Amino acid sequence: MKKNICLLPGDGIGPEIVSEAVKVLHGIEKKFHHTFMMTEALIGGSAIDATGVPLPEATIAACKASDAVFMGAVGGPKWDTIDPAIRPERGLLGIRATLGLFANLRPATLFPELSGSCLLREDTSAKGLDLIVVRELTGGIYFGKPSGTEVRNGLRTGFNTMIYNEEEIARIAHTAFQTAQKRRKKVCSVDKANVLAVSRVWREVVTEISRQYPDVELSHLYVDNASMQLVRDPSQFDVILTGNLFGDILSDEAAVITGSIGMLPSASLGLPGTPGLFEPIHGSAPDIAGQSKANPIATILSAAMMLRLGLNMDAEADAVEQAVHKTLQEGFRTGDIMSEGMTLLNTVQMGDKIAENL
Repeated sequence: MKKNICLLPGDGIGPEIVSEAVKVLHGIEKKFHHTFMMTEALIGGSAIDATGVPLPEATIAACKASDAVFMGAVGGPKWDTIDPAIRPERGLLGIRATLGLFANLRPATLFPELSGSCLLREDTSAKGLDLIVVRELTGGIYFGKPSGTEVRNGLRTGFNTMIYNEEEIARIAHTAFQTAQKRRKKVCSVDKANVLAVSRVWREVVTEISRQYPDVELSHLYVDNASMQLVRDPSQFDVILTGNLFGDILSDEAAVITGSIGMLPSASLGLPGTPGLFEPIHGSAPDIAGQSKANPIATILSAAMMLRLGLNMDAEADAVEQAVHKTLQEGFRTGDIMSEGMTLLNTVQMGDKIAENL
């Protein structure tokens, strides 16, 4: 089978970790007799340096022509002082909006091999952590209008608008319920309906959509309570459904309590026929860029999500995930997940080992 993949290495450690995932994808090509046509394009700071904008038209065209888009990371202090309208992050937001990627899926799983790295109490982590945050990605406060800054009564004032219509809510709700049907059949919708009008509409629509999925249990939590419950007992969650702002925060919280954000992948999906975007949840880590210290596992697991959700290759995705587990079981670690008695590997060595275990 032949598939087109657009690679967006980006900034900082992005090129390093994408290279290791590509190494694993080449292993999948050989093992399963596929052909992946991989084309690189610019995004973020590297695109600004080369073209003056974070999302060049050539990148948009390459993404639209692909079957899936695979990204490293964007941003870094080098571009912190430039015009906010062309910051590297605008490239990421732009490609999500351009491709209509409204659903962000972020699994947070505590690997048995890394149970000692979990930041929670042992009796809490022993219950397990296996959840997925389904976050609405193209609406809410990040995209609502009006937004901006101005002077009001002599005071500098910033403002943003949190807005959702029922169609935007319904489509992400369907994604969450369909995801839950393939897991433990529980959806917890997170909002702030006691304060926000937009959350009251959110809760109404989600409840209406839930009636189409009688096999899935629906619950509701306010976002402040949800953030506490994630720390108190994450085992109670299966699928967390929420909006853009709350999902951004809760998915990072869910990720970090597993011990390292260097372990967790993500997928951003749109309507059927639209190429999805797959990337690790961590940032560009410019402080360790070029030193082969970065953990490539989140990126490699993002490749597994791409195979499963973007290219309909379940067996291939399973093979990548099994190779990661085998590598960890054999005691190999990068610095962020290192523990006593384990073998320390750098970025390239970890990629080599996982590719070997395919």
